[in-house]
Amino acid sequence: MARQSISFTKPNDEWLKTQVDSNEYSSKSELINDLIRQARKQQAQIDWIRAKLDKAENSGFTNDSKNEILAKSKSLLNG
Repeated sequence: MARQSISFTKPNDEWLKTQVDSNEYSSKSELINDLIRQARKQQAQIDWIRAKLDKAENSGFTNDSKNEILAKSKSLLNG
């Protein structure tokens, strides 16, 4: 595992200490790694949505009503 040295502002350091002190995490490193995992997951979701939006924008127009589009979307979500 790579070892890094980083600096935090006082409010951020206090928040990190609070999280560790409340036994949410065993160390600041564990907490930082979890925050990075969450950010990476969020970025992956944003990238997925962007790709879907790009595909939709490039697919052209539809004559379907908004209710038809909503029904199709719900059926896709529900499998």
